[in-house]
Amino acid sequence: MTPSAIAGSDRLTERMTEQTTERMTALIGEIRAVVDRGLPPELTAYLVGERLAPHLRAEADGPGALLTPAQCEGDPQRYRQHVLHAEEDGSFSVVALVWLPGQQTPIHDHVSWCVAGVHRGQESETRYRLVSDGRTARLVETEHVAGPTGTVAAFAPPGDIHLVRNACTTTAISIHVYGADVSRLGTSIRRVYRLPADQGR
Repeated sequence: MTPSAIAGSDRLTERMTEQTTERMTALIGEIRAVVDRGLPPELTAYLVGERLAPHLRAEADGPGALLTPAQCEGDPQRYRQHVLHAEEDGSFSVVALVWLPGQQTPIHDHVSWCVAGVHRGQESETRYRLVSDGRTARLVETEHVAGPTGTVAAFAPPGDIHLVRNACTTTAISIHVYGADVSRLGTSIRRVYRLPADQGR
């Protein structure tokens, strides 16, 4: 399934917001400076994560806010994606994902390097590896990670298969930076995995 097909079926696409806060504008400038260095994907993701971390936990409103109130709105049907910025050359984009309690992604991987920072609440991540004997394939759970507010994860394909869930009783919000134009693709998801998933390493 292509990313655009996934986006259409899961209704991920949001029109890019016309407003960004001063703090978000500053963060976008910091990300641009890293991406413009043209470093390998893994290092780019790591350095972008370093720039994102200090902006998390920012006040919910006022001059120091990272997001506008509209960018913090969820959807009772599924987790919601707000596209905050897409670089003109397609080199990166920034989105806010808003999760109501119990909402989660499918098991998936990504079209590019990715950085995710928990801005509010807590997210739960289950990571997997793909195992194949040449005839059949299955997923094996490798790690379960609880991500409280302020947590940053950075990764690049391959080996980026996971499921993300809001397991807490309040709304969770995370900021994601992708090395691709999510406003054009509609989603960062490359493939959804519907294979058997085994627990344990």
